[in-house]
Amino acid sequence: MTLAAVAGAAILATACLTGCSNLGYYLQSASGHLKIMAAAHPVKDIVQDPKMAPRLRERLELSQRIRDYASAELKLPDNPSYRRYADLHRSAAVWNVTAAPAYSLELKTWCFPVTGCVGYRGYYDEADARALSATLAGEGYEVNVYPVTAYSTLGWMNWAGGDPLLNTFLGYPEGELARVIFHELAHQVIYIQNDTMFNESFAVAVERLGGTRWLQTQSTQAARDEYVAFDSRRHQFRDLSRATRERLKAVYDAPGQSPQAKEEAKRRVLQQFRDEYAQMRAAWPGDPARFRGYDRWVNEANNAFFGAQAAYDELVPGFEALFHREGDDFPRFYQAVRELSKLPKDQRHAKLKEAAGG
Repeated sequence: MTLAAVAGAAILATACLTGCSNLGYYLQSASGHLKIMAAAHPVKDIVQDPKMAPRLRERLELSQRIRDYASAELKLPDNPSYRRYADLHRSAAVWNVTAAPAYSLELKTWCFPVTGCVGYRGYYDEADARALSATLAGEGYEVNVYPVTAYSTLGWMNWAGGDPLLNTFLGYPEGELARVIFHELAHQVIYIQNDTMFNESFAVAVERLGGTRWLQTQSTQAARDEYVAFDSRRHQFRDLSRATRERLKAVYDAPGQSPQAKEEAKRRVLQQFRDEYAQMRAAWPGDPARFRGYDRWVNEANNAFFGAQAAYDELVPGFEALFHREGDDFPRFYQAVRELSKLPKDQRHAKLKEAAGG
């Protein structure tokens, strides 16, 4: 599973350099993003280097075919984003921190210039993320720190070269690489302040729909087969997580229960989640070492984990239904989403859930 997020980066700091609390946080966002921008170089120049490893050249050339396809066929923005490449010499671009109370899946939010209020806080240094996590845990929150391999600056940095390709995701299977690029470009099409679930579910819908179309029309059978195995595991895990979220919500929303009763019921639900995951994992073919990421998520799963995951899939079926209602036409779909975004938050969520049910 790949979780991509809008980390904010330099646009947050430039909006708040004076008279603003948490200036240190904004400065780390600005400096972290600027370091990434400084490390990036045009792909068209890099691939001309005769000393380049063939595997890297192949991946970069593939990324540019995907990037061309995104604008030509999916009508995603045609701009400098993902035309440059940076090797960060680390496995994540940023580390996100999420937090939720002991008996709720409602994420704590942080509010920033431009992006509005979001249910996570991103750091370019993992140690900083862990420090915030420890502070929040001391305040009674359940916390989750997870690596983010890609993020979007919403098009605000296209004047400076745009969001670059990164080593953190360039090596993904072809179908997943396409989905990451489509997802992040989708954030440049539509982004609403203070509605993380709407924004992320929309981007996930675009990545799924676009990724499927790419694989069907542009890819090889070998790449399609590789992706089927990859995506099958992800769907199974998401289905299990979604079912667990519903069980936890039922526990937390049940009236008249003491904290002790809720804690015991919660413990049973989480144990069921781990038991069912173990059964599912045992049936997955291939080297078990490939599934260590899933193992870590399951071992660390808590309210902050499930709350964050909800943002990425809760409204996706509604967006997919809307796409099909608009004749599988991307420009019409984007316009329909723009119209939907004008509604109050509760109403647009309700309409998407109604569309999914229909």
